[in-house]
Amino acid sequence: MIALGCDHGGFELKEAIRRHLEENHVEYRDFGIYETQSVDYPTIGSAVSHAVADGQCKLGILCCGTGIGMSIAANKVKGIRAACCSDYFSAKYTRLHNDANVLCLGGRVLGEGLALELVDVFLNTEFEGGRHQRRIDMLSQIERDEL
Repeated sequence: MIALGCDHGGFELKEAIRRHLEENHVEYRDFGIYETQSVDYPTIGSAVSHAVADGQCKLGILCCGTGIGMSIAANKVKGIRAACCSDYFSAKYTRLHNDANVLCLGGRVLGEGLALELVDVFLNTEFEGGRHQRRIDMLSQIERDEL
């Protein structure tokens, strides 16, 4: 199950991703928004991130104008490793090496075709583990220390 959400700046891109997930028979939960009204991105970013952190959804995808605001909001939730990606290599390696669990995309900076490629590589790349697990453990320790 994929958690999906956006603000008004990422609405059109989120809708394209939603259709793409449906066409590829990928289960998702849409946390909104459902029309182009202006909303505060932290609300949606938090809802998607909590669904991932709580284990309701395996991964999350968030869209806003640049992807940056959603990334900042998502990374405030314990257990979330959100990455704002605009290229294939970053989207692949953030899963492979960083075990990112939320992908953030910018509806005003990415074309639909590239965004769907980034979604596909993010969803289909597994964490490599090994030497990278030590670093993920270090990130988790930072979270524990900050609480």
